[in-house]
Amino acid sequence: MTEASLAPLADVRALIRNAPVAATEPGLKVREALLTMGREGDFGRLGEAAEWLANWQNRYPPRIEKPVLAVFAGSHGLVEEGVSMSSNKDTRAHVDALREGRAPLSAIATQAGAGIRVFELALDRPTPSIAETAAMNEKECAATIAYGFEATEDKPDLLAIAVSGAGVGTAAAAVACALYGGSPDYWVRPSSQTPVSLARKRVELVSRALTLHRGHLSDPLEALCCLGGRELAACVGAIVAARHQGIPVVLDGFATTIAAGVVHAVDPKAISHCLASHITRRPAHEASLERLGLHPLMQLEFQTGGGLGSATAIGLLKTACAPFIAEPAPH
Repeated sequence: MTEASLAPLADVRALIRNAPVAATEPGLKVREALLTMGREGDFGRLGEAAEWLANWQNRYPPRIEKPVLAVFAGSHGLVEEGVSMSSNKDTRAHVDALREGRAPLSAIATQAGAGIRVFELALDRPTPSIAETAAMNEKECAATIAYGFEATEDKPDLLAIAVSGAGVGTAAAAVACALYGGSPDYWVRPSSQTPVSLARKRVELVSRALTLHRGHLSDPLEALCCLGGRELAACVGAIVAARHQGIPVVLDGFATTIAAGVVHAVDPKAISHCLASHITRRPAHEASLERLGLHPLMQLEFQTGGGLGSATAIGLLKTACAPFIAEPAPH
C-alpha cells in the first residue's frame, strides 16, 4: 500500500494522535474521600478503579448508570483452513442467541444492568484468508473503524467491548506479531484446551500471512488492514470514539486487547481510558497486556474472552463506586 492509498486511514490516525486527556480533579476527590474511610491503599484495585472512572467520566462521585456492552461479530475466511474449533455458522448462532437473550452473556449483562448492543459485521461475507490476501482494503478498514464509533451513540457512561467470531484469535495473533515481533508460535500459544495439531495449523497460517504481507506491517493501521478482521477494526473505532467522548472503556480478552494495541502503537497515550477487565488462560493475552502496561482487574481464569470478563467487570466497577453513593451527586 502506498501513502496515497492509506489516505482513508489518515483521519483515524489523526483522531488517535489528538486524543483528549482525562480530568484530574475528580480522581483527587475520590482519593481524598477514600482516605476518610480508611488507610491509604485499603481499597486496593477498587480504589484505583474508582479514581480512573471519576477522571474519565469527569465527575465526582463516579457512578455507572448507563453501561453498554458492545459485541462486535465478524467472520473469517481463514476458518476454512481448519484453524478454529468453531465455525462461522457457530458465530451466527451465537449472535442470534445474544439478540434473543438466550446466551449466558445476556444473563450476565442483565445482572450487571448493562444494555447489550450486537454489531454484525458482514457475517455472511467472511474476510478472505490473511494467508492469501489482505483481510480488508484501506477503505473497508476505515469504514469499519467508523462503524465502531456507533458503540458510543447512546452516550453510555461505561463501555465494555467484546468480540464474537470464529478465527478472530488467530487474526489477533497475526496482528500481535506485526505490532510486537516475536515468532508466530509465541503469539499463537494455545491454552490447555487447544489441541496441539490445531495450534500447529495456526502457527503455519500466521507464518504464511506474515511472509505474504512482509513490507506492509510497520504501520499499525496497515497491519490491521492486512492481518486483522472486521471485529478488530470496529473495536479500534469504539476505543477511539470513546476516548473523544470521555467514556471509559473496559477491554475483554486477547482480541480486544490487541485492538487496543493497534491504537497504542499509533500513540501510547491514547488508551489510558481503557481498563483490562480480566486475564484469560491464553498465554498471549497475558503477554499483550504486559506490552500495554495494563493490569487485569480480575483473575477469573476464563478459558477465553467472548465478553464474559468485560460484562462481569461492570458489576465490580459499580461496587467500586458504592462507597460514594451516600454523597449526593452534583446537579
